[in-house]
Amino acid sequence: MSGINLSDWALKHRSLVVYMMIIAVVAGALSYFRLGRNEDPAFIIKTMVVQAAWPGASVEETMKQVTERLERQLQETPHLDFLRSFTRAGVSTVFVNLQGSANAKEVADTWYHVRKSIGDMRHTLPTGVIGPGFNDEFGDTFGIIYGFTSDGFSQRELRDRVEEIRSRLLLVPDVSKIELLGEQDEVIFVEFSTKELAALGVDRSALIAALQSQNIVRPAGAIQTSSESISIRVSGSFQSEQDIANINFSAGGRMLRLSDIARVRRGYTDPPHPMFRVNGQPAIGLAIAMRDGGDILALGANIRRVMVQITAELPVGIEPSLVANQPVVVDHAIREFMVSLMQAIAIIMVVSFISLGVRPGLIIALAIPFTLAIVLPIMGLLSIDMQRISLGALIIALALLVDDAMTTTDATLTKLAEGASKVEAAIFAYRTHAMAMLAGTLVTIAGFIPVGFAASSAGEYTFSLFAVVTIALLVSWFVAVIFTPLLGAAILVPPKQSGSGDQGRIFRMYRSFLTSAMRAKWLTIAISAALFVASVLAMPLIPRQFFPSSDRPELLVDISLPQNASIYASEAAAKRLDAALAADSDVERWSTYVGRGAIRFYLPLNVQLPNDFFTQTVVIAKDVAARERLHAKLEKLLAQEFPKAIAFVSPLELGPPVGWPIQYRVSGPDVERVREIALKVGQIVASGPDTKQMNFDWMEPDRQVRIRVDQNEARQLGLSSQAIATVLNAVITGTPITQVRDDIYLVNVVARATDEQRVSLDSLRNLQVALPGGQTVPLSQFASFEYDQEFPLIWRRDRIPTLTVQAAIVGDKLPEGVVTSLSPAIEKLRKTLPPSYSVVVGGTVEESQKSQASVLAVVPVMLFVMFTVLMIQLQSFPRLFMVLSVAPLGLIGVVAALMLSGRPLGFVAILGVLALLGMISKNAVILIGQIDAERAMGKTPWDAAVDASSSRFRPIMLTAISTVLGMIPIAPTVFWGPMAFAIMGGLLVATVLTLVFLPTLYVAWFSATETAGDPALHKPLER
Repeated sequence: MSGINLSDWALKHRSLVVYMMIIAVVAGALSYFRLGRNEDPAFIIKTMVVQAAWPGASVEETMKQVTERLERQLQETPHLDFLRSFTRAGVSTVFVNLQGSANAKEVADTWYHVRKSIGDMRHTLPTGVIGPGFNDEFGDTFGIIYGFTSDGFSQRELRDRVEEIRSRLLLVPDVSKIELLGEQDEVIFVEFSTKELAALGVDRSALIAALQSQNIVRPAGAIQTSSESISIRVSGSFQSEQDIANINFSAGGRMLRLSDIARVRRGYTDPPHPMFRVNGQPAIGLAIAMRDGGDILALGANIRRVMVQITAELPVGIEPSLVANQPVVVDHAIREFMVSLMQAIAIIMVVSFISLGVRPGLIIALAIPFTLAIVLPIMGLLSIDMQRISLGALIIALALLVDDAMTTTDATLTKLAEGASKVEAAIFAYRTHAMAMLAGTLVTIAGFIPVGFAASSAGEYTFSLFAVVTIALLVSWFVAVIFTPLLGAAILVPPKQSGSGDQGRIFRMYRSFLTSAMRAKWLTIAISAALFVASVLAMPLIPRQFFPSSDRPELLVDISLPQNASIYASEAAAKRLDAALAADSDVERWSTYVGRGAIRFYLPLNVQLPNDFFTQTVVIAKDVAARERLHAKLEKLLAQEFPKAIAFVSPLELGPPVGWPIQYRVSGPDVERVREIALKVGQIVASGPDTKQMNFDWMEPDRQVRIRVDQNEARQLGLSSQAIATVLNAVITGTPITQVRDDIYLVNVVARATDEQRVSLDSLRNLQVALPGGQTVPLSQFASFEYDQEFPLIWRRDRIPTLTVQAAIVGDKLPEGVVTSLSPAIEKLRKTLPPSYSVVVGGTVEESQKSQASVLAVVPVMLFVMFTVLMIQLQSFPRLFMVLSVAPLGLIGVVAALMLSGRPLGFVAILGVLALLGMISKNAVILIGQIDAERAMGKTPWDAAVDASSSRFRPIMLTAISTVLGMIPIAPTVFWGPMAFAIMGGLLVATVLTLVFLPTLYVAWFSATETAGDPALHKPLER
């Protein structure tokens, strides 16, 4: 490319280049309106849920016979990171978590492999196991949620309306899926008295068989005539509960109507499915997910338009409420970022106009929209939406992309000042700086390589930062060598001499300071090295953080009751919380999920499993300040009102979800020993001054009634354990015996005992069990009753029982600091553990370490690319060493800026520090290239260093000032603030050191001495 002067080509094909400019602007404007909008970048939740049920089995039986078999098979999964399993009595749930390095295609192939491998081993599971089922859509985000409450309508009537609305909304463009929340299935209960059945001599099994045989759908054949086919239908299927109540059957030689011996009624699932409440009222929700690559703002507008029509048609009494509204959040975020972008553009333009003048400043200002106009269509081609990361990347890139245009413009002005023609001046910059600029651009891009190729969820989350910055920097180079020379030839005029004034004074001060530093070269180098060492030593003083909390006004309130609590207890807790929220002026609205966690309405949400004992409330405060006030009030309220519950109040997280900030996983083969160790870990965590609300993800066993059957007695009576368990299940819980086909629903018909016989242990003792001969005997005749204990659930990780100790943090402390303070006590405990037991840090700290490790793993690639580009450009080991010696010095400014601002060194800030290496190296490459160019003109190394640094002073300082000031709009933001401060501080200090330390190092390396009298000091000021 060095053989072709692109600037010369552009000037010779002006009409074509102008046409390209117009096309770029039009394409950019169209792309701006067509790009997808979203809150967060899409990243794959690399988790699949495999679930199987074995009704009637204990926790231990389920774990050993179902969970263990599933896990053994799933451990052979490709790209597996770890397995987590959750076992309850009769239910096994396994989470298959893949490595962060797995890409989208590998994830899809892996989920197919999981289905196939589990299908191959399904026959090895115990008889009676239902499933396994699979959920690989764990990461679907339902950004729009409506709740429907009713006054004067039954649950069924409300559900009918909501189902109709769901069907209409599925037709809206960009809608991919809609899920119902809180719907309760209808059930027809056939409730009988066991005593009455026994007295009448009615065989319950014969009664059930009669119901089932009448309600079947079977073909009765078809008559074929010469002209048509006539189907034959046999009546008898149930249409309603009345049909069931009216059924007659034979018992003891007489006909009985079912309604004479049993109560037939229509109700809802008992116990209920997970419930949904909106602003304290029972509701049914519609959660709407957008297709991949859709525009959430367009989807929101389309949904809103359809809902206006639907609401107008709803009967009085049914009220829709907007529970979650991601389009508004995204619209607000994009507006804020666009304002920040415009502010950054304005700041850079003002700097350019003030420092360079109106004409050169105009060229710099025009380079920005031309570059953005080309970047936006490329983002569209690569399916990069406008979201939190890509918009922030545009602002970061904006501060960098003016660098090349500024260098080109400055070189053109220099040549014009020497009396060259506009065309000669315009192509001069390409000839002297183009390759150095390209090398610097590639080195800057290389600094972002760890962002783009970090094999972790955090890396995937921030990938568009690398992509957008890379696109913008490459485009800015082409704009600087093609568009800028053309604009320069049209707009620039030879500059007037400016040997006086502020700029002249600053210039003279710099040359004087530089010369003094070069004279005391070893002192200058020593001071720079000392500052670097001091900054490295000061780094531990900077607080560490993974990702900050979101700046959205939501709060998540988790309430975990004792794990044997019923869903009715959770509902009662939810109602008490509702009452408190209704009376709080800081609350805008809220929604409650009883018996489950909130559906994923926000991509980084830490989704919770359905559990009867768990309730999650999403509270939307009036603003972020109200959220903070509410947070403190709710923590106090929950501690007072729910002392037996584990309550956790937290804002939404940014980045990959982690849950409780402090977590320690205790693992080992024996459950009881794991509990003992976990209790010791819990004591250590609870005793820490910075922790609160210490709890365990499982711990306490619960009660159960164990019925011990005298097998000999039972066999003499003609009974088996299976028959007894079937009778008990039918009496206590109820057995589905058939279904009523009602419109679009299938309504289960459940036979069970009356309420008073189901809830009493005494009635259980006297339960009449039918014998094969038609007689009945009480259960207590051949069975004894005793209380026992077992764990309601057990978590395992990679097939080893694992108990997690969890805690929240006091005040504004950060998890990394808290874990560090607890480390000595935890380490002391670890030394006392048997070999097969372990205590491992989890939560935020673990995820942060994994993410940082994934970034550091790519740093060698980044360094290799940097070294290679620099070597190709410099072709000298001494010069390569000098550039590399300047790059780390930015750490001085990074540490100072973060300590002064009080910002933590988080994942995003670390990415900024790595990117800073490329930015600093770029300036160093161009400066060394300029020194060599000066030496090629016959100057001594000393004079060349002084003159080159003087000629590069203005463009390097202007670029740095533009970058620093351009990041001011994003510096106050929660997410980008630490990175902005790191880059601002690091670049400012590194720029000064580049202009002072680098030339000093150059003359020291080449043992250059000052020319007598230093004529450089007496040369007329350039420009």
